[in-house]
Amino acid sequence: MCSSEEADLLRLEEFFSTTLARTNSLILQPLLADPEPSDPCGRACLRLLQQLHESTQRLWEVTEQSLLSLRQRLDHPSSMSLEALLLLNNADYVQQAHMEYIKSYTDCVVMQAFQKVSEKRRKYWKSQRKTLQQLLFWASSEGSVGTMLCQALRQPLTQHVQKYAHLLKALRSTLDEHHPAQERVMEAVTLFENLQSFMSQALDQAVTTQALWHSLSSRMRDVLCTPAHRLLQDSQDIPVVVTPLRAERVLLFDDALVLLQGHNSHTFDLKLVWVDPGQDKCVLRILTPEEDFSFCTRDPEGQVVWLWKVTHAVCQALRGKKDFPVLGSGSESSVPPDCRCVAYTFRHEGRLYQATYEGDWYWAKPHGKGTLKWPDGRNHVGDFCQGLEHGFGICLVPQASEDKFDCYKCHWREGSMCGYGICEYGTNEVYKGYFQAGLRHGFGVLDSAPQASQSFRYTGHWERGQRSGYGVEDNKERGERYIGMWQADQRHGPGVVVTQAGVCYQGTFQEDKMAGPGILLCEDDSLYEGTFTRDLTLLGKIPSLTTEGKVTFPNGFTLDGSFSGETDKGLYTQGVLDTAALPPNPSSTRKRQLGLGAFPVESHWQGVYRPFQDFVRSGCPGELQEALLGFHMQSSRELRESQEYLCCDRSHPKDCAGSMEDILKELLQYREPQALQQYLRKALSNPRHPLGKLLRTLMLTFQATYSGIGANKHLQGMAQEEVKQHAQELWAAYRGLLKVALQRQGQTLQEEDVETRDLQVHGLLLPLILPSFYSELFTLYLLLHEREDGLYSQGITSLSLFSDTKLLEFLDVQNAPPPWHVHVPGAWLALLGSLTLLQSPGPLCHTAVEDHFLQDLMASPGLRRHLWPLKDLWLTSNQRYSLVRDKCFLSATECLQKIITTVDPREKLEVLEKTYGEIESTVSRVLGREHKLPMDDLLPLLIYVVSRARIQHLGAEIHLIRDMMEPIHTGGLHDFLLTALESCYEHIQKEDVRLHHLPGHWNSRELW
Repeated sequence: MCSSEEADLLRLEEFFSTTLARTNSLILQPLLADPEPSDPCGRACLRLLQQLHESTQRLWEVTEQSLLSLRQRLDHPSSMSLEALLLLNNADYVQQAHMEYIKSYTDCVVMQAFQKVSEKRRKYWKSQRKTLQQLLFWASSEGSVGTMLCQALRQPLTQHVQKYAHLLKALRSTLDEHHPAQERVMEAVTLFENLQSFMSQALDQAVTTQALWHSLSSRMRDVLCTPAHRLLQDSQDIPVVVTPLRAERVLLFDDALVLLQGHNSHTFDLKLVWVDPGQDKCVLRILTPEEDFSFCTRDPEGQVVWLWKVTHAVCQALRGKKDFPVLGSGSESSVPPDCRCVAYTFRHEGRLYQATYEGDWYWAKPHGKGTLKWPDGRNHVGDFCQGLEHGFGICLVPQASEDKFDCYKCHWREGSMCGYGICEYGTNEVYKGYFQAGLRHGFGVLDSAPQASQSFRYTGHWERGQRSGYGVEDNKERGERYIGMWQADQRHGPGVVVTQAGVCYQGTFQEDKMAGPGILLCEDDSLYEGTFTRDLTLLGKIPSLTTEGKVTFPNGFTLDGSFSGETDKGLYTQGVLDTAALPPNPSSTRKRQLGLGAFPVESHWQGVYRPFQDFVRSGCPGELQEALLGFHMQSSRELRESQEYLCCDRSHPKDCAGSMEDILKELLQYREPQALQQYLRKALSNPRHPLGKLLRTLMLTFQATYSGIGANKHLQGMAQEEVKQHAQELWAAYRGLLKVALQRQGQTLQEEDVETRDLQVHGLLLPLILPSFYSELFTLYLLLHEREDGLYSQGITSLSLFSDTKLLEFLDVQNAPPPWHVHVPGAWLALLGSLTLLQSPGPLCHTAVEDHFLQDLMASPGLRRHLWPLKDLWLTSNQRYSLVRDKCFLSATECLQKIITTVDPREKLEVLEKTYGEIESTVSRVLGREHKLPMDDLLPLLIYVVSRARIQHLGAEIHLIRDMMEPIHTGGLHDFLLTALESCYEHIQKEDVRLHHLPGHWNSRELW
């Protein structure tokens, strides 16, 4: 059964619904019936009345829905429970409709919309006064028509909400404490009581704000009078002194803080206002993006009021809604956050004048991720710290021509580019490298535009925006590469020039010109040594010069005198031609290497090593990893169109090697030799690991120096030493990371001695990094040994004309025993007498005595026909079917061919050792017993295997192995076998082999 209170609620809703309908027809519709005003103020008031009309309609619809639910409850109490009433089941929905009406109504009050609109139809509303009094008995007959309209639209709502709360309280008193609707009724009572308090406060603020406009000048009123403003505090009520600004009056609105100074006003968005009470109980410090000032009150009570009002107003502004039920008593926090995300346009003169910043703020400074945009099209998107660009960011600077931008994708520090970055200029030039204070500084690569008339690429070091230090420049127009020192954007100091025509110059440059002593090498190995007196332009094979010096021709002739001339006019000389000189040794001519003495390899790429060293010294902080070691990015077009790269957590990338914390922890788990090798291989192959990043930068420098034009045989020595230096630096980098990892665990890294370091560098790291440089490095070896490899290829072709048995027969040696009276070191006796090697006292070297001994030793009787596999042998199931007629030593041949399948010198030496084992094993099976091959037996058989393996560029392979093998192999078995292979290689080059002048028998001393 329904209570009388429910019936009263029904009658209340019926009355309120009727009142809203009559208000709409008698007040709002006539107000909206006027034609649209022509003045801006009139149009603004009309829009506010239209919003009020919509809110009234919305409130009427909700009231009708509530009325319907009450009728259903009264008509069918058994089928509809009390808690199903709209007022109880969806009280928030009802409350929201009331608050929308209050908002629209108070906007009209603030802007005096009723008075302004009614003034235009004064006669009509004057004639309607009696009608209003009769129909709306609560409207006072006193006051203006505008005042009567305000009361007619306000009082029905306030009285209705008040009666809601009263009747719901009465309803609650009739319910048992265990009634299912008890909780819903209590919530509704609280909600409508809060709504009553909120409405009272909102109406009072509207009236106070309306009164404020009358106290201001018309100019200030035009600036400040907006529907959104609600006055919260006026310094005329609680006085404050503003310092250092001389404000006459302070107005705190619900969305802005306004300082009045004469006819001027300063408005501060509350979303960007921070309040610091400080230590003085009568002072408040106010921080805004461009101005900081203080409020000084007469007493601490005044400071407390202003602090409370400002902080709560800031909280309201940030939430975008008013507190409910009243200011400062809402459930949300009353302390504004220090970090905020707001848009703001800077107005004061300075670096950010007229720029709009949208992003994160911290205590009135851009701090975090954000975007700066200027009216001229400049914009910066990235990280900020204390108001300055700091961290990674992308900056676009428009150029004079349309659709052209300078695009800077860099790391920034305190407002300037600092650290690694990529810059794409509107001219289509691209710079990738390091910056300091906004200028190129450190290592970097600058590429000219692809279609530029003077195309170039510079890879090297920079200082304060200019090329300085060691660097490499390709000049495609002149077809030359400069490798050497720079100063103030000019070639200055020792340098090497290499041209497409094969001409090389090494000497000293002064202010971009060659001067002083130097050497000139031509492609045919002609050598000029002398002093250059003016700029040398390398065009073709004949230089333009005016010098004095000496020319050594490939045939050994020398020309000593003075030289002058131009490329297009020929070369003029006056001097002495010496034709009596002996032809130069091809090996000495080949070994003319440039760059090694001019600039030591350890000083080449300090700009690459130094950022890594700085990173390690700073403790490997993750936030500096990209700035110091470079970063992995998408293509430029993708970056210009998307900011996804900026929004990710850059200190913990998801698709990389992990955070620095993870990398350092993993480092400690792989310190055993076998595990360390696997870890280093994985780290070096990962382009996002610090070691992998460093290796890829070194690969870039190596390619820039030795590929293309730089693929010159006279640079082989420098390239070889550079690879070794990189191995040392990478090992030092690993040790640096390990040291930091141990320090974080409270441990220290034990210092390693030079011998241990060299073993790790050559035995562990060099084989791991050699594949990264192998292509360019091996090309230099090919060029350096091209002549010898050509002779070797001719010899191989000649030997291939012989059958296996004929070739083995030709290689038989039958001579007298050697004279043993010659004294040689014991190590040589052990090395050459048998393969049971003793420990060598030092590296093998060919002295005159040792050479004489070898010649006599190789004359000893050795290989006999009974060592040849001239018939099929019975083989076990796990042996290759290689010992058959015309396929002699096939297993050894195939084994040796594997020497070209790896780039690791150690693995190449192991292949050579296995080849020797196959040869010896084959001979042992032929003889039916174990047989150790002496040197004069091994060398002919090895020549046979080498000739049948037909390995291309064997000379380049041998020299690369010799240069890159581990020092521990010097004087050992591998060194012995490599020496034997070198002897075979040199013998195959001999003229009698190449020209088929093959004697029936020959002496094994010719191998040496």
